[in-house]
Amino acid sequence: MEEDLDPIERRLTALEIKASYGEDLLDRLNEIVVRQQAQIDRLLREAALWRQQADAEDTPAVRSLRDELPPHY
Repeated sequence: MEEDLDPIERRLTALEIKASYGEDLLDRLNEIVVRQQAQIDRLLREAALWRQQADAEDTPAVRSLRDELPPHY
């Protein structure tokens, strides 16, 4: 059937196929970007939560190394 097409039609068909593959690739890349953005947003929320928890703890800003010695010393 392809031999029935003239060269211009074959080239047009080839270009349409390439465009179709390009659109499919673009759609898949967009899905990846959306998924990665959701992961980034989740990680940012977790980091903010950890920061809040660290700020809420009543640990002294300056700690003595003696306080961190194991009990057997």
